[in-house]
Amino acid sequence: MKPKEILLNTLLKENRIELSELSAEEIGDEHLFTSIETPMKADAFDLSEDEKMKKIEGHFRQIMETLGLDLSDDSLKGTPERVAKMYVKEIFSGLDPANKPKIALFQNRYQYNQMLVEKDITFYSNCEHHFVPIFGKAHVAYISNGKVIGLSKLNRIVQYFAKRPQVQERFTMQIAKELQEVLQTQDVAVLIDAKHLCVSSRGVQDNNSATVTSFYGGKFEEKAVKDEFLRYLSLKTEY
Repeated sequence: MKPKEILLNTLLKENRIELSELSAEEIGDEHLFTSIETPMKADAFDLSEDEKMKKIEGHFRQIMETLGLDLSDDSLKGTPERVAKMYVKEIFSGLDPANKPKIALFQNRYQYNQMLVEKDITFYSNCEHHFVPIFGKAHVAYISNGKVIGLSKLNRIVQYFAKRPQVQERFTMQIAKELQEVLQTQDVAVLIDAKHLCVSSRGVQDNNSATVTSFYGGKFEEKAVKDEFLRYLSLKTEY
């Protein structure tokens, strides 16, 4: 078993890994992470959104000036403010629990007890090691235990966890654990197929590779059920 596989297996059992013996570059290139929960400071929400944007604007202005950019230029002078607003209001809005989608459960009145699959959910996230995009498709499925949720809510859960600095393995498990809790069932599957710009635009600079991660809970751990799910996605069972 490879070191990364050992770490991920340990994570699933203990919910946390100590990575202090690895260098920052090793952690970044291997996409390792320490917890299923996104690491957050205790005072993460002491500042208002406007206060956060003002601070980020100032810091990003310093970054641009350090790089030698002329912020008096009409094209650049609004960039720090735009970046700050984008970070807080858009691409990292999933850090704030207030933005978590409200989920209502409904009785499964049609008694549909087969697999429900929502496939090809497009998402855009950002790698927490380099703050560059991760983008791809999420496929989620569940088997009702008597309750169902609206189809759009499956998409909203994916988008909520995508809108934060992420590692794909954690992203996969966060979606799955949330669905298990919301749906009150272990019978949940999540598969994510994504490209990482930290791989294609820097480092090894491989434009062709993609990363696939998966989670299978409850009945989806059975080979026949897992194979049925993968057939719906037109994927081979090696995944």
